[in-house]
Amino acid sequence: MNRQLKQPPLKLAQRIIRFNELVPCKTAFIDARTPGSDKKENFCLIGAGVAENPGQFIHINIPHGFDIGGARQPHGCKNSHHSHDTEEVFMIFSGAWKFTWGQNGEDGETVLSGGDVISIPTQVFRGFENVGPDDGFMFSILGLAEDGGAGRVIWAPYVFAQAKAHGLILLEDGRLIDTVAGEKVPAGAAEYRPISRDEAAAFQRLSLADMENCIVRKNEIGKLATGGLSHLDDVVECAVIGCANPAEQIGAGKMAWQHGFQVRHLTIAPGTAIPTHRRAEEEVIIVQSGGLAVEALDAQAELSAGDVFTAPPGENRRYENSTDKILEVLVVRRGNHPAAAQGLL
Repeated sequence: MNRQLKQPPLKLAQRIIRFNELVPCKTAFIDARTPGSDKKENFCLIGAGVAENPGQFIHINIPHGFDIGGARQPHGCKNSHHSHDTEEVFMIFSGAWKFTWGQNGEDGETVLSGGDVISIPTQVFRGFENVGPDDGFMFSILGLAEDGGAGRVIWAPYVFAQAKAHGLILLEDGRLIDTVAGEKVPAGAAEYRPISRDEAAAFQRLSLADMENCIVRKNEIGKLATGGLSHLDDVVECAVIGCANPAEQIGAGKMAWQHGFQVRHLTIAPGTAIPTHRRAEEEVIIVQSGGLAVEALDAQAELSAGDVFTAPPGENRRYENSTDKILEVLVVRRGNHPAAAQGLL
C-alpha cells in the first residue's frame, strides 16, 4: 500500500519570504502580452491564488484559509479589468496606483499610495495602473471559496480578443496556453467562453463614494478602532478589515463585512517587544516599514520592509522592534472571529 508521508513542519527560515528574493511570473494571466500590460510581474507568496499559469512559483504552499500574492509593475503598466467571486484586498507597499472600476473602467477612479488598503467587493470589475514614476509593488489577499480555492478571474469581454492576438488562450479548465512558446490547445480541451456584454452589465456598479468606503488610507489609521494587543505599552493594534471581535476586545474595521480573514495595522515603538504568545489561527505578518525581530520555532530572524512571515497555529512567537524607528506591520489572521492571543507572558 502506498502511503503519503507526513511532511516535516517548516522551520522559521522556511516561513519567511524575503522581499528581495521574490520569484515573479511574467505570464501569470491572459493579458500578460497585451501592450500596456506586458511588463507586469505577479507573485504567489502563500497559496496558488488565481494564477492561470500552472508554472507560477508558489513560495509557501500550505493552507491558510486565505492566499497572499503580490504585483509589481513599472510606470504606466496596467492590469486589465476583471472580477472575483471572493474578496480581493490590496495593500499598497510602494508606488502610486490608479484603480478604476466598471466593465471598461468607466464607473470611477481613485489613486492609492504607500500604506493604503483597499478591499474590492465581489462581482465588481476592477483594473489598476501604476501611475507613479518608479516601479510599484502591492501585496494582495484573496479570500477562499467553500471548496478551499480562490475561484477564478472573470475577465471583462474586451480582454480575450486582445490576448488571443498576442498568443495567449485561456481554457475552460483555467489553464493558460502560450502559442508563442509553441503550446497548443490539447485535443478535446475547450477554450474559455467569455461572459457576454449583457452578462457583464449585470455586475455591481459602484460610485466613488461607495468605493471610498472600501478604502483605508494611511492618514485614516489613527481613526480606526483599536484593541487586541493595544493593552501592551507602546503597541497599537487597529482594525482595518473585519467585523467586531469581542474575543480580542476590538471593534469593527472600516471594511466591516465578513472576508473569512481579518486585517490589522500594528504599530510597535522602538525598543518595544510583544512578549511570547501563541494563536489558534494562522497569522501572517507583512512588514510595511522598520525592522522586526522574530523569535519562533526555536530560532530567531530579522525582517525588513517588504518581508513576510507566517506563524503556525499553536506555536509560540515573540515580536520586537529592535530599531530606533517606529515599526509598522499589517497582520492577516484566519477567520472572521480569531481568538485572542494565548499564553501572553
